[in-house]
Amino acid sequence: MQKLKDFVEEVMLGSGEIIRRYWDDDTLVTKRKADDSPVTAADCEAELYIREMITKRFPDHGVIGEEFPDAAKDAEFVWIIDPIDGTKSFISHVPLFGTLLGLLHRGQPILGAINQPIIRELLIGDNESATLNGVRTSVRHVETFDEATFLTTDPELLLREDQYPGIRELYDSCRLKRTWGDCYGYFLLATGRADIMIDPVLAPWDLLPLIPVVRGAGGIITDLKGDDPVDGDSAVATSPGLHRKVIEVLGR
Repeated sequence: MQKLKDFVEEVMLGSGEIIRRYWDDDTLVTKRKADDSPVTAADCEAELYIREMITKRFPDHGVIGEEFPDAAKDAEFVWIIDPIDGTKSFISHVPLFGTLLGLLHRGQPILGAINQPIIRELLIGDNESATLNGVRTSVRHVETFDEATFLTTDPELLLREDQYPGIRELYDSCRLKRTWGDCYGYFLLATGRADIMIDPVLAPWDLLPLIPVVRGAGGIITDLKGDDPVDGDSAVATSPGLHRKVIEVLGR
């Protein structure tokens, strides 16, 4: 596991250098994908770099990424890549984005990382522990909503979800509400800077790398129904004292 973590750190630092080269480039061209989400040369170059590093170091491993086709996705070990999770923030020159990298073993997440290359913070988790720039970190322990900082990527998307009628109650009950979202919201949760992070819609590359990080920091992560997030497409991540309460409110 330590060798894998060392590899993740090496890859994240390298991809971060690529992303920083584009950070202040006002001429950076933004294109629209089929789902109308933005993509830039920074996304593509960073993912290609990570893929090349994986292929060189672990030629038998599979790769699933956001920007390019899957490779050997049924392999015993499969890497999950989102080169810039939060491209809308990136193209707005707002550093609330990050690079996500995760490793699955027989379909189960065993290692995950969130790298914020602008402020140079790297968070790595293995389901048992989490480190921020090499120093052990954890969620903070909050028991009530009126103490909690609530985060989501897109509040309009979350609050209009008719299948979660309790979401407005939860939103209104929390002490502080902010859109410090995408992977950076989970980063803040896992480093004890926020308490509830919810996203109603996530792709595998958005979600799977987060799981070992949140669990390693002592948090709980499920889908919005409280089920295993591995096969899900949504996420509720909280400190242990809040998760059951959040799921109960969402289900009302």
